Amino acid sequence: MPTKDEVLTALRQVEDPELGMDIVELGLVYDVEVDDSTVKVIHSLTSMGCPAGPYIQEGVAEATRTVPGVEDVQVELTWDPPWTPDRMSDDAKFILGFG
Repeated sequence: MPTKDEVLTALRQVEDPELGMDIVELGLVYDVEVDDSTVKVIHSLTSMGCPAGPYIQEGVAEATRTVPGVEDVQVELTWDPPWTPDRMSDDAKFILGFG
């Protein structure tokens, strides 16, 4: 059975092309739920009009499928709560000039 940590590690391969940083460091991954071989990834985008949205969602699904034991992937986009730079890791804040 896959673990949440394994999925999060895989999701570090998914980069926001506009910011040049992975979605985990950016705080765009809100939750990962593992139920046997089914994984649900709940994520957001930096804005509702983010042109990279479809690219990121596709990347989330593809990266999650690379985790051993994952048979089904559900990707859920949420705006609740809205993403803010406060969700970024300290490293991401430093690199992007928010800290």
